[in-house]
Amino acid sequence: MTERRSPDDSGAETDGWLAERARTSPEATALIEAEDGTAWTYAELDAAVEETAGWLASFGAWTGDHIGVLMETRVAFVRLVHAAMRLGVVLVPLNARLARPELARQAETADLNLLVCERETEADATAVADVPVVSVDAPEDESVVGLRGHDADFAPASWSRADPMAMLFTSGTTGDPKAVELTMGNFRASATASAFRLGVTPDDSWLLCLSMYHMGGLSVVLRSALYGTTVVLQEGFDAGAAADAIAEYGVTGVSLVPTMLRRMLSARESLANSLRFVLLGGAPAPDELISRCEARGVPVHPTYGMTETTSQIATARPREAFAHRGTVGRPLLGTDLTVVGGDGDPLPAGETGELVVSGPTVMRGYYGDSEATAEAFGEYGLHTGDVGYRDEAGRVWVLNRRADRIITGGENVHPGEVVEVLRDHDAVRDAAVAGLDDEEWGERVAALVVAEEGENISDEDDEGLSVEDVVEHCEDRLAGYKRPRTVAFADELPRTASGTVEREAVREQLRDVRDADAGN
Repeated sequence: MTERRSPDDSGAETDGWLAERARTSPEATALIEAEDGTAWTYAELDAAVEETAGWLASFGAWTGDHIGVLMETRVAFVRLVHAAMRLGVVLVPLNARLARPELARQAETADLNLLVCERETEADATAVADVPVVSVDAPEDESVVGLRGHDADFAPASWSRADPMAMLFTSGTTGDPKAVELTMGNFRASATASAFRLGVTPDDSWLLCLSMYHMGGLSVVLRSALYGTTVVLQEGFDAGAAADAIAEYGVTGVSLVPTMLRRMLSARESLANSLRFVLLGGAPAPDELISRCEARGVPVHPTYGMTETTSQIATARPREAFAHRGTVGRPLLGTDLTVVGGDGDPLPAGETGELVVSGPTVMRGYYGDSEATAEAFGEYGLHTGDVGYRDEAGRVWVLNRRADRIITGGENVHPGEVVEVLRDHDAVRDAAVAGLDDEEWGERVAALVVAEEGENISDEDDEGLSVEDVVEHCEDRLAGYKRPRTVAFADELPRTASGTVEREAVREQLRDVRDADAGN
């Protein structure tokens, strides 16, 4: 059950960051739609958010409630983010790309009180939620109510820095959905530290082309209200259009994953001179991409972060990134990073171990999962599960991002989750999943499948278990980015002497199949 707090509780702040920004710089431009140039001042956006908050209040949204949002990046989503803060509700963005079983698990984990969708996600919302569903668009299902047009009086919430403000999901190390509970203080500390590292000023403008159900997209909206900067919003990422929007609107900052930046540099000769920072995260940045940025004058800032740390942990400025290929720079203001060995003791500079983080950006915990929360923290802070080291100058180098985890196009995939789906196939006895290098996406999901005894392995036109069967089985059970792009079959999975799957041997078999397919 969600824990409600009274809207008149004493707190450090009232109304929320947007209302404060509207009072201090009402005529400054808050939001621009990249496609047609429609713009809102902070005063105009504040009025629109007040209206949205009244709509939510009419459906019983109350301080402390958990309000799910299932939609892609759009202006309505921006309004919901700020309206949630105004009401004091906890925002729970759900990944619109997930398959229904995945969404259902997240909705159940989050203890939602209300779910807000759009036309494109309405069917999924009604299928997975056991709470009222409202849509920002005209509903098509009779069980869904339109959000617009309803109104109720409400008292703006008061906030303390310890109050939970949002919950975002991460697969963690087990593949089970974990709701990362982030406080208002976490978001404020992250925004402050990022501004110091990037040198943000009120004259800056951010291109928002990431999904807002991920930290990279959500943080742009929240930080901009604190900074007084302009958000230039692109609905649906298009590499050429994104590059053009930067030039047209004089954009100075953008957050991207490596695949997106690579596409933009392929679509255009370079990016506009207005850019002062390209925050590049979500996956390791290849040296080749950093070299392209140096050659083309792109101010790339490779960054290392996690949902559990409200985004950035360490970020390198361009000069450092170009001079020391592979580093993600030094930890941000207020963040302490310790490298620990297998015994849990700190290691000196240059020695490799697990990265452990502490500071004001670190999450409150995993919602409703005290055991997982306790396991995540140790003497020196949050155990990231990532392996790396710090050099003598204090720069951070991340060598392995959670060894089993696959990062494809900036999205995290846990192999265990894919294996579980594969094993549900009647003709599959076992499976192992690994990531393979992919020029476009960084990594691709690949599966080595063992058929049930007596089951034939077939080509497309023969009877028996085929690659097409495996792919089709995954279609309604996994999000598109989680589905295997390379599938191979084996009589048995390679295992170590202790019986665990030998992942590198699995990867080698899958790599051979991929390369053979590419040569045909």
